[in-house]
Amino acid sequence: MRIDSVCTEWKKFPDPRHGGMLAAPFGPGCYELRLGNELVLFGTGKNVAYRMSSLLPEPFGAGHRSNSAKRDYVLANLGSIEYRTLACATAEGAKEQERRLKNGSNSYRFPT
Repeated sequence: MRIDSVCTEWKKFPDPRHGGMLAAPFGPGCYELRLGNELVLFGTGKNVAYRMSSLLPEPFGAGHRSNSAKRDYVLANLGSIEYRTLACATAEGAKEQERRLKNGSNSYRFPT
């Protein structure tokens, strides 16, 4: 299940090297990334904007991720990657939405 009906419109992932900034919730929620018609990855965070900024490697991103392949992929395709977000009232609500995304995770390049 994707988050089609309650999320933002798809937006181009901003390039911090050119002053771009994410438009994402500062509270709990979920996000999806795509490249063209291919779903790339999804995730959740207590602060979606901060968590999404960890999708880029240092020195462009913030936070930590153990999967450097995700970060490298997003950076290599930054000009074409799009994202959308879903704000949630609680972290528990965000985790529930993420569980729904995981049920369809075989359609993502990075399913975890």
